[in-house]
Amino acid sequence: MPQQPFQPSSAGPWVESWLSAPRFRSYLTAAGGDRDRALALYEWNSELSAALLHDLGHFEIALRNAYAAALDAGWQGAEHWLDDPGSPLRAPLPRTKRGGPRGTRQVDVNEKLRRSIDAARARYGRQAPPGKIMADLSLGVWRYLSSSAHEKTLWVPFLHRAFPPGTNRTEVDRKIGDLHQLRNRAAHWEPVLAEPVALRMADLGTLCGMLVPELADYLRARSRVDTLLRNRPRRDA
Repeated sequence: MPQQPFQPSSAGPWVESWLSAPRFRSYLTAAGGDRDRALALYEWNSELSAALLHDLGHFEIALRNAYAAALDAGWQGAEHWLDDPGSPLRAPLPRTKRGGPRGTRQVDVNEKLRRSIDAARARYGRQAPPGKIMADLSLGVWRYLSSSAHEKTLWVPFLHRAFPPGTNRTEVDRKIGDLHQLRNRAAHWEPVLAEPVALRMADLGTLCGMLVPELADYLRARSRVDTLLRNRPRRDA
């Protein structure tokens, strides 16, 4: 039997059974209560999220490889910087953390980094090449290497080399942090309706241009994000 085309009037209560009422409500609100348009908006959000993950994935790989190259060029430890106890990614890095339910306390900023690396080593074994371990680390790992806590141990001696001379660490860290947050929303298929997507993509282009100038041009030629932003379902559609 040939498949019947989907009719707009079919956007009935089954949608809440699929998405949940709270999730669909975000789209209903944005669509002025029109269920058909809300479903179209959800589909558009899904397509936009997929397009964002495409572009952000290219950026993540560029950032990972640029940071790895900068560390390879400067690290002189006995073991690889992923594994050496004295590596700036592994050595204890105490910082004072204020606020929260536990109040002021000392934390080791590198604890999560060590756990992430060790978990990858446990999956692939001690003999796995560094590239295998690096590929297993999430954007959340690379994102925090430019934080203020790592300025003296990572940025100044190593990571600034991944960027043009005079690059401001604070600006780089802010842009990467914003992109990381957007990536997390897209990866979990959360609404990006209110996100400044065009601004974030401009930041992504700037960062890619710093890391690999040709990558920025490559992404502009192949990204679907701008096209999707121009074709967002409207209330008067």
